[in-house]
Order: sequence, then C-alpha cells, then structure tokens
Amino acid sequence: MDFTLTARQKELQQRTRAFIAEKIIPFERDKRNTAHGPTEDLRAEVVALAREAGLLTPHASPEMGGLGLSHVDKAVVFEEAGYSTLGPTAMNIHAPDEGNIHLMEMVATHEQKERWLRPQVEGRTRSCFNMTEPAPGAGADPSMMVTTAVKDGNDYVINGTKWFITGAEGAAYGIVMAKMEDGAATMFLTDMNRPGIEVVRNMDAMDSCFTGGHGVVKFTNLRVPASDVLGEIGKGFKYAQVRLAPARLTHCMRWLGQARRAHDIATEYARTRQAFGRALGKHEGVGFMLADNDMDMHTARLHIWHTAWLLDQGERCNFESSRAKVICSEAEWRVVDRCVQILGGQGVTGETIVMRIFTDMRAFRIYDGPSEVHRWSMSRKILDAAPQH
Repeated sequence: MDFTLTARQKELQQRTRAFIAEKIIPFERDKRNTAHGPTEDLRAEVVALAREAGLLTPHASPEMGGLGLSHVDKAVVFEEAGYSTLGPTAMNIHAPDEGNIHLMEMVATHEQKERWLRPQVEGRTRSCFNMTEPAPGAGADPSMMVTTAVKDGNDYVINGTKWFITGAEGAAYGIVMAKMEDGAATMFLTDMNRPGIEVVRNMDAMDSCFTGGHGVVKFTNLRVPASDVLGEIGKGFKYAQVRLAPARLTHCMRWLGQARRAHDIATEYARTRQAFGRALGKHEGVGFMLADNDMDMHTARLHIWHTAWLLDQGERCNFESSRAKVICSEAEWRVVDRCVQILGGQGVTGETIVMRIFTDMRAFRIYDGPSEVHRWSMSRKILDAAPQH
C-alpha cells in the first residue's frame, strides 16, 4: 500500500479543507441547528454551497453526477468534511444517505435510480434506512427482525415498527427491511409519504448532527408494489453487508475529522493559556494528552486507509471494517474526551464546538454495531480461522 496521495487526492483534500473552513464552519452557530439536527432550510442552504463548489455527493458515480471517489479517496475527503459538524450534511455524505446512495448504486434498477437516487445525489431529497426495531425485534442482532412483508397480488404488505431511524422525519424515501413468510429478509423501497407510514415521534438523543433526528416509524398495512423491491427477494441481509461494511468505515472517516478539529482547538488553548507560570501545554499532564491524541488519530487513520485500500481491491472487509470501527470509535472518542479535559470549563460549555463534538460522538460506539458486538464477531472469525491441531 502506497501512502502517497495522488495529485487529485491532494487537490480534493485542499479544496474540501478550504470549503469547510470558509463556507461551512460559519454556519455552526446558526440557530437552525436544533436538538434533532439542522433544519431543512439550513440543509438546503449549505448543500447549495457545496454544489457551487463542485463538492456535492462526491462519492456518487460520475453517471449519477458525483466524482466517483474510490474508498481511499473518500478517506481523504470525508475526514476533511468531518472537520465541521455541518460538513457531511453540506456535502451530502452524512448518514444514512451516504450508505443508501452506495447501496442504491450497487443494487437498484435503472428505473429505481432515476426515481429515487438521482434527486438524492443532486441534494434535493434525503432518505432513511429502516432496520432497527424495539424489543423484541432487531437491534444489534438483525436476525431477530419482526417486521413482516406478506405477498398480496402484485404488492407486498408490510407491518411493523422501527426506531432509531436516522433522518426519518423529512425523508423523501426509505429502504425498509422486512422478514418474508419463509423467514428470509428483503429490502423494499418506498416513498415516505405513502399511506401506512407514520413517523410517530423523534427520539431525544445525545447527538444533534443528523438532519431529521432519530425517529420511531410505524408501518401499518403499507402496500409496496413488487417493482419497488430493492434487489432480489430474500437477499436483504446480503445487501445489508454491501451497505454496512463501507458505511462503518465512512463513519470512522467523518469522526476522525471531528476528533482532529477538537484536537486543534485544544492544542491552541494549551499553547496560549497560562497556568502556574507557563503555557498549559508545557505541563506534562497536558502535553502527554496531546501526544496521546496524535497517536490515537494516527492509529485510526491507518486503519481507515488500510481498510479503504482493501475495499478498493475488491475485498469484502467484514472483519477489517469491524476492527476499524471499534478502534476508530474508541480512539477518536478518547481524543475528544482528552480535549474536553484540556479545555476545562471551555470544554464543558458552548464556548467552543468541542462540547458538541463530545456529545455527538458518544453514540458512534453504539450505532452500526456496538463495540462489543464487533469484538464478538471478530473473535468468532479468529477462532474459525485458527489451524486445527
């Protein structure tokens, strides 16, 4: 693996960095940033800026209007976008849309792409991914899914409740995972304004960076035409892996940008703030935290780049993406936690963006698989691969 950035990657890195600093960071204190994410009009405003800068939905294929970024390209660009809490929203690479766009490009029919994907790539619409359920349904274990899809003529009738559905409120379309009568899972596409869909409420959450928040969605006799099945019947779990492995990694990329932002703020504070006769950073207790931050960020970046490189080679990377997700979510969290400590009172108030990064990032160790589930999955693979003596 060559760690040298290509000329194109360097240009994209610098262009994205300048765009985030000059155009997007000024919007971070806009009052349209709510407890349930940026409002739709704020999203539209920053999306328009990214469109003007030629940085909108860069991971989509050129055929769909994107830049066709490779996974390694995304590692470079998404980290820069993540430097602002609004950067991923502006560039249309936030969750769950980034993963849904990737899945739709891989699996959807031409008609489905034109109907749902193209407007999304153009930044005119959003989507949601309906898989997680309240007990006794699917949480970290998707095989426990209780939402059902029953064939009725040329339609499928879906019933069930989903929750923690990011972006459900205001989404134009959704991907719905449901279990067939034989127990196999299937993905369905649906406009979110169809009869039979109710966004019951938005859940109060620690994070506030996702447009539309995290919703509870109820499906009551939702009729979906057979033409709106995504991919093939019974292959829902297979397609979930197509989506989830790369999507786990893009979370790591974006949050690395957030960790770097917090570290830069804490470093400047440690350089200029005087305590006990010298700059705060000259004290070992603080200086060591800055060094630990650098090591954690570098470790995270190496895991991201390596896994991205493997994905570009055509590897599935289920094991490697789990490993990267655990290491990055925990390392990047440690970075931000140390930054709060270095900043002291400024770290636990809104005087800097670090407090918001802290509360936003905590959920990263839970969504897309808690650290414990990934460790368990990895251990099973390690044991299965061990030589038998």
